[in-house]
Amino acid sequence: MARIAGVNIPQNKLVHIGLTYIYGIGNKFSNEICKSLEIPKSKRVNELTDDQILKIREYIDQKFTVEGDLRRENSLSIKRLIDLATYRGSRHRKKLPVRGQRTRCNARTRKGKAIAIAGKKLTPLKK
Repeated sequence: MARIAGVNIPQNKLVHIGLTYIYGIGNKFSNEICKSLEIPKSKRVNELTDDQILKIREYIDQKFTVEGDLRRENSLSIKRLIDLATYRGSRHRKKLPVRGQRTRCNARTRKGKAIAIAGKKLTPLKK
């Protein structure tokens, strides 16, 4: 099993797809890694030699911030915005959309499940 940057890469995936399982590496960077280390895209993870896996590990350690370091960096930048009491920080604190999206409708992903308002029962009309 290939373990790179603390992540177990699935054995049966293509190399450039398997690398995207690492937080901080997407399609662009995985293709860049394969190209610079001259690993063919058609190769699968279980076909890699130990030497190739070691080269990938070293390349990622030198060039990229991934996994725990990147998550920590992101959370610290959000915490900094909250501590500075910026508008973006207040939106993060309230768990609302940060980048100007509307919230009257269509913010369910960020706001969570809709909550029913108690005591809003409609009474029938009297004639």
